[in-house]
Amino acid sequence: MLELRGSHATIRGIIAIWERRVMPQYSKFALSRRHAMGLMASSALVPSMAFAQTSDASARLRSLLDLSAARDARLHPLSSDQAHVMGKAPAFVDPYSDFYRNRLIAFRREESEALKAINRAALSAVEAIAYDVFAYYLNQTITLFDRGLFDVQTLAPFDASFGMHVEFPDYISGGSARFDTLADYRLNLARMDGFAAYMANVVTKAREGLTAGYLQPRVLIENVLGQVDAMLAMPIEDSPFWFAIKRMPASITGTSRKELEKLYRARIENAIYPAYGSWRTFLRDEYLPRASSEPGRWAMKDGSALYAWELARHTTTTKTPDEIHDLGLSEVSRIRKQMEQVRQTVGFEGDLKAFFEYIRTNPEFYCKTPEELIDRFETIEARIWPNIPKLFHHSPKAPFEVRALPALGDQRGTGYYRTGPPDGKSPGILFFNMSMLDTRPIPTLETLTLHEGIPGHHFQTTLAQEDDALPELLQKGKATAFTEGWGLYAESLGPELGLFKDPMQLFGHHDMAMLRAVRLVVDTGIHAKRWSRQKAIEFMLANTSMAPRDVSVEIDRYISYPGQACAYKVGELKIRELRDRASRRLGERFDVRDYHHQVIGTGCLPMDVLETKVANWIATGGGTTRS
Repeated sequence: MLELRGSHATIRGIIAIWERRVMPQYSKFALSRRHAMGLMASSALVPSMAFAQTSDASARLRSLLDLSAARDARLHPLSSDQAHVMGKAPAFVDPYSDFYRNRLIAFRREESEALKAINRAALSAVEAIAYDVFAYYLNQTITLFDRGLFDVQTLAPFDASFGMHVEFPDYISGGSARFDTLADYRLNLARMDGFAAYMANVVTKAREGLTAGYLQPRVLIENVLGQVDAMLAMPIEDSPFWFAIKRMPASITGTSRKELEKLYRARIENAIYPAYGSWRTFLRDEYLPRASSEPGRWAMKDGSALYAWELARHTTTTKTPDEIHDLGLSEVSRIRKQMEQVRQTVGFEGDLKAFFEYIRTNPEFYCKTPEELIDRFETIEARIWPNIPKLFHHSPKAPFEVRALPALGDQRGTGYYRTGPPDGKSPGILFFNMSMLDTRPIPTLETLTLHEGIPGHHFQTTLAQEDDALPELLQKGKATAFTEGWGLYAESLGPELGLFKDPMQLFGHHDMAMLRAVRLVVDTGIHAKRWSRQKAIEFMLANTSMAPRDVSVEIDRYISYPGQACAYKVGELKIRELRDRASRRLGERFDVRDYHHQVIGTGCLPMDVLETKVANWIATGGGTTRS
């Protein structure tokens, strides 16, 4: 989520993968390098001929998945350092470029045809799951193109929550980009050049969108403009792009060190800041006067069709906006009753609205320093670990850490988790927003630790990444309903892991569960039911203890990134439903550790694939098998 320098580099990279991984399996059909290059020139799918000549379904599937993963690595805006070295991938690919668009759909159509030629019945259980997951994602992307919605996305390119203009500074400064050698520094200079070109192309696409009538909401544009202004207000030495110089290793000395300082300063002054400056001018003078006054997708040309696809993508279900909205209202009602019980337990005499305000305004519920906040996270984690063996057969090798969100904290939400590299040593990191600590309530910290770390995102993503037996597709899957559904389900394990003994932490748990229920209501309300931004804010304030500023940030996130917020509750409810079903049907044979292994033991799955997997497991009598 980079521009390739022409098709020959792509062909060479894929041929390298062909020679290393595919040709040894099909040596009796040996092709010369020249013959293979000829095949590549006429078809982007190298293995197709080999697939037609072998009955080994497993080998054919593995080869296809390898090829698709290699292509994705090369098309990802921030290609990994390994992919860059192995495939000579460019440093940065522009996801709004015509090259990216044309290659992506060509690859997906070819891969879909190749997958259909593989006999699924001849695959192992794990391979069959990989087959189903791959088919699901291929169809998802092909549908996006067939309905013309990929182009709609590129003509409405601004995203204040997860846009590249905030993601890339995090990548450069937050530990994901490597800065160990001179080669690393040169690579990231090239990335910065690619990023600056991307910023210019976004203006071009957005201008085309304005002309064609694809108008994004005014509040979204105002938020992006605020982020741009905040970036440009930073002195270069405080910029996230300068962080690479601050952390330069001692092994880089003398002339090399001075040269890098000079080069990075020049890139920031002459490429990066001018790119943000061009956004500021465009957004302020051209886009903002024409932006939509309505916050929802429904108000944008082709917006309702795009929202339907976005909901399906994030929830991996076919639930309609009305169904999701009604589900949210039901969950809000259920959780309010639980919150009322805690309010009565602690003896608070006011109503729930007054209790929310009490939590928002009482200083005892907020940390004074980032160090205090991190200490609390570490203390909670230490209390969880002794109980993990009761619920899980396996734990990640890699540690979990909490660090401050690197850039633009006052312009962003609570934070996010990022998995470390697959070496079993580098930590998975929760990048937590340490700005405005008086809006980060202590009663939610046990729940946040469960969701983001142990046994939430850190368990789910890291265990999959550390399992060499899984195809990369399953190790690095991105089904939002699964990943966020698991994180929310992990929160519910607090009592089984020795947490929520403090009634205020239990209330914080209900408060966070309520947030996810409210999301179902306000996301669909904004994008399908024509809710105003203010109506969504008032609904969230009435049902959670979140601070007003955080509520505004949350609502603006849903405006900026439609559908994603609905995935949490949809996924969690399905995982809980499957656990209850397994417990009923297996009876005494049910072991929750086995169930958790079934859910996360084969990586990230769309909800339909997960349900089929668990149903098959129940039908065979449970146990510890993957299938």
